[in-house]
Amino acid sequence: MSNEPIKLTSFSHGGGCGCKIAPGVLSEILKNSSGFPVPKELLVGIETADDAAVYQLNDEQALIATTDFFMPIVDDPYDFGRIAATNAISDVYAMGGTPIMALALVGMPINKLPVETIGQIIKGGESICAEAGIPIAGGHTIDSVEPIYGLVVLGLVHPSKVKRNADAKAGDVLVLGKPLGVGVLSAALKKDALDDTGYAAMIANTTKLNKPGKTLSELPGVHALTDVTGFGLLGHLLELARGARLTAKLTMSQIPLLPGVEQLATDGFFTGASGRNWDAYGKDVTLSPSITPAQHALLTDPQTSGGLLVSCDPSAVDEVLALFRREGFEAAAVIGEMAAGDSRVQVAA
Repeated sequence: MSNEPIKLTSFSHGGGCGCKIAPGVLSEILKNSSGFPVPKELLVGIETADDAAVYQLNDEQALIATTDFFMPIVDDPYDFGRIAATNAISDVYAMGGTPIMALALVGMPINKLPVETIGQIIKGGESICAEAGIPIAGGHTIDSVEPIYGLVVLGLVHPSKVKRNADAKAGDVLVLGKPLGVGVLSAALKKDALDDTGYAAMIANTTKLNKPGKTLSELPGVHALTDVTGFGLLGHLLELARGARLTAKLTMSQIPLLPGVEQLATDGFFTGASGRNWDAYGKDVTLSPSITPAQHALLTDPQTSGGLLVSCDPSAVDEVLALFRREGFEAAAVIGEMAAGDSRVQVAA
């Protein structure tokens, strides 16, 4: 092998949650899936495109099961492993649960990547699992054309504390835990246009575990919870709106953004997934005429390991924001509200 530095992103046709199959294509694939008997113990399945499945074990415990994996979004193998693990574990937090165990999913081009590089990817994932307090108890490996890494994650939650993405109520306030712009930064990185400060911000955002999810599940004023990933803020908010049969109203000026991403988007740095997302669900979104093309791209920007999106009673907003602040999520902010109306999203400037 060459001694030249290995660019992991050169092996992948898409990176991070930008690898997701576009929502419109996914709907087409799944529309003819046959029905099957659903046991009463299955508290959350595929019906509202929620973050994880939840199966009740007994009166005190329900099992959360999820999996997530993707191709490299960065070139550093250790960082890639950390990002992928953080992203996978997030779905347990987004259901209000506590992760208990993970299994590794590893697909690597063995004839193209040094064993040391693959080892660093796995070590990165292990470091995040250690931070979450869970073991990687096994997994599965294959020889693949593109590097793929992720986790199966299991968690526990009290059956009465499960936070679905479909239980928002009219009058609820929307809070977002992390700033947007990861897809834009990844596009700039792939074109060698991201400086060290931007890279540091990207890594800090994508490797921050969404631990507030567990405590949020214990707040009676929190009605619905999800995390923002590959379908962008608009896509995941639409899932909330459709599940609750309500209209979500956003205010663009209130949405937290990573430093510099609006200018990068203005300069043309955004992913192909952003456009595919809009093509899939744009018909259900009303944008203010003053929303700029860059802001439009950020609203559909695929977020790898993005923030928690909370729908809560107005009386709980201060407590929700205080919880985020205590956990180090300084950018957490109120971004809109849920209102009676059709299942769609309206975005004001």
